[in-house]
Amino acid sequence: MATIDQVKERTVFRIVMALSIFVFLLVLVLDSKILPRPQPMPAFAAYLPMLNAIINGSCTVLLLLSLKAIKRKDVARHKQLNLLTFVLSSLFLISYVTYHWLSEETKFPADHPMRPLYLTILISHIILAALVLPMILVSFWYGLSNQVQKHRKLVRWAFPIWLYVTSTGVIVYLMISPYYKF
Repeated sequence: MATIDQVKERTVFRIVMALSIFVFLLVLVLDSKILPRPQPMPAFAAYLPMLNAIINGSCTVLLLLSLKAIKRKDVARHKQLNLLTFVLSSLFLISYVTYHWLSEETKFPADHPMRPLYLTILISHIILAALVLPMILVSFWYGLSNQVQKHRKLVRWAFPIWLYVTSTGVIVYLMISPYYKF
């Protein structure tokens, strides 16, 4: 018979997987153009890519500060920084989804010599962003429920991936921004 902790953990994993699958499917639906887009695009939508890059850059800095805090054994500061990063990442996700619903896709020029580099960064960013979401959610649950060993074990993988995703988000924006047609 399962213990209460095991039932709780299974429930959390199910919620995390459901949420992760929902976000993944939402992004696919937005990319497929199934949902009708408002015409014309609302003016505020033109500012969302830059906002997303600012949020991603802020998350990169916060993650590094969080790492510094935990290395100094400042658990309270580590938690505060990670909670702030989590909130900002959630706002990023809302902004990202909103932008991709409201706007047409911007493509990097096919004849640009940097296109292979851009696509490599973009594809790795997208794949790792999808993979890291459930890792972030579970590691947060472990951290907040004081399951420190499980948290540490998972964060060894989640942290560098999340850091890569936030930093490459800024790089992708800087590379694609000259081609926005607002």
